[in-house]
Amino acid sequence: MPSSDRSPLPAASATLKDSAKGTLADQVTAALKAHIASGDVLPGARFPTEPVLCERYGVSRTVIREAISRLKSAGLVEVRQGSGTVVCEGAHIKAFTIDFDVCGSIEAVLRVTELRRGIEGEAAALAAQRHSPQQLEAIEQALKAIDLAEQAGHDGVEEDLAFHLSISHATGNPLYPSIHEFIAQFVKEAIRITRSNEERRRDLAKTVRVEHFAVYAAIASGDPVAARQAALTHINNAVERLKSADPAFWRDSASRKG
Repeated sequence: MPSSDRSPLPAASATLKDSAKGTLADQVTAALKAHIASGDVLPGARFPTEPVLCERYGVSRTVIREAISRLKSAGLVEVRQGSGTVVCEGAHIKAFTIDFDVCGSIEAVLRVTELRRGIEGEAAALAAQRHSPQQLEAIEQALKAIDLAEQAGHDGVEEDLAFHLSISHATGNPLYPSIHEFIAQFVKEAIRITRSNEERRRDLAKTVRVEHFAVYAAIASGDPVAARQAALTHINNAVERLKSADPAFWRDSASRKG
């Protein structure tokens, strides 16, 4: 984009009022990505300022900042000293993205959880076949770290993520840790909501621990079929736990977001 802020971005904001297309942040992000992907905005070009984008899309600065943050997470833009926000080299190449907000919506959280099903199932199977002694030790230590976090009164979200990441490293395929780290920003919220639900029902927290240990035990035994099934069982049960959460839980989650 030219530094004068005159750019091919649309001025009309009416198209951003269709809730069926997601939140305002979702719609602004999608619109900006479309212009980058089409080549309308070239690598190295500077984005307009926040006030200009707010006026063009008819939204608040909070919405614009969220959209820009998502573009940065996707590797499409970067902030350069003295230049502001600019389009990254290769940004026009379509990248895998997740374009919805997982906070406080059971539908969105379930979608992310279902995405985990395929990734984590195959990661566990490969880990069972390929793990080294050091990688198995790392998985075991990550499992113990969840217990320690819970005993210390923490939510265990970061430790939960680390446990699954340790399994992805044990696949021997660097793409698994990469995709895991990419979706971690979305999975983290799903795990936080799931574990918050489990906090309300201690029996569920114990069940999750048993599920995690089953995944570890199958990997340790070198049984890819059992490891895959244990991982799938864990994710499937997580889906059911989310579905069974009472409406008050989701209202509380939404209020925490707001």
